[in-house]
Amino acid sequence: MIQKNSKAAEMRQVERLIGRILRIGVIVSALVIGLGLILMVMRGNGGYPNGIQPTGFRTIFNGVMALKPYAVIMLGLFLLILTPTLRVVVSIYAFAIEKDHLYVWITTLVLVILIIASVIGYLGH
Repeated sequence: MIQKNSKAAEMRQVERLIGRILRIGVIVSALVIGLGLILMVMRGNGGYPNGIQPTGFRTIFNGVMALKPYAVIMLGLFLLILTPTLRVVVSIYAFAIEKDHLYVWITTLVLVILIIASVIGYLGH
């Protein structure tokens, strides 16, 4: 009985961690996107010529270092996309704690599909 209560308490702690990760991810991405929008209003443009967009990690990183508004917004969107992916990673950990091997495999498969889809999307632009 004591072991069951400690396991339930541990799962509540993992669920709180997942909720905290989602909240922090959304807040940080919203702040970064907001910063990019403020920079865009202050400068009057996105920092790139018309029709040019930073799409690769390196160009986004270089644009963020140069405080180009459009690159900062793209970083915020990247963080927003990354947040639920991080939630899947934490879920794998949670299912492993529960020793629920079936869901560990299913969630790991979901993570692999997310990674493959992201790579295909990145290479296809």
